[in-house]
Amino acid sequence: MEFTKMQGLGNDYVYVNCFKEKIENPSEMAVKVSDRHFGIGSDGLILIKPSEVADFEMEMYNADGSRGEMCGNGIRCVAKYVYDYGLTDKTSISVETLGGIKYLDLTVEHGKVTLVKVDMGTPILKPELIPIVAKGETVIDEPIMVGGKEYHMTGVSMGNPHDVVFMDDIKNLEIEKIGPLFENHERFPNRINTEFVNVIDRHTAQMRVWERGSGETLACGTGACAVAVACILNGLTENTVTVKLLGGDLRIEWDREKNTVYMTGPAEVSFDGVWKEK
Repeated sequence: MEFTKMQGLGNDYVYVNCFKEKIENPSEMAVKVSDRHFGIGSDGLILIKPSEVADFEMEMYNADGSRGEMCGNGIRCVAKYVYDYGLTDKTSISVETLGGIKYLDLTVEHGKVTLVKVDMGTPILKPELIPIVAKGETVIDEPIMVGGKEYHMTGVSMGNPHDVVFMDDIKNLEIEKIGPLFENHERFPNRINTEFVNVIDRHTAQMRVWERGSGETLACGTGACAVAVACILNGLTENTVTVKLLGGDLRIEWDREKNTVYMTGPAEVSFDGVWKEK
């Protein structure tokens, strides 16, 4: 199996061109290739496939083999792959995901994609659609008891479920302890991705993320979008936010008139390789 290892802000995946390759059990393969000691090492596996409704389909699996709806950093790498590796010569493309069809604009320099702007669609705020068990029409600054302590969360889906928790000190947060407690909390029927956020100023927020099925990652694109939406809903920032992740920065804009979120950030190839089963 030929593959390409790529990363967006350190959020790394193994990419396979399924125009050429066929993978019988992608869930099992995701677990194997993601292992950082015995595999290639990644946050998961992303398959680039033909689509009947868009230019391409992105099929993603987390490091534990579970299927993921969407990945903002992952989809930017898909855009870079299909252009840089000659699957398209278009600089505006559409990609089918479990979280809906996404539209991407590519910035090309010297024949290679350097930045990708993704139309991430409309943020979903209704609790039953995220899903979060709640009584109101939205989940904004709502208390939740986790590990015997009260936190306040804002729920947003960007094609996959997020709860955003604001706090002053995220640097010293014991995320390995608290992350799984949020992920598997009874109020999240499909588990949850949790962003722990410190707002720096009206245009800047810093985050750490615990991703369901993968643990703490260096970056999460849909998570950064959810963070920006949550910041705006809570009146903490303006409508364009630079979100600082462990792996770097993403620029997130929520166009309130169109009710559309846009994410702009980099994508890079780490290396190409061949996977051979033992």
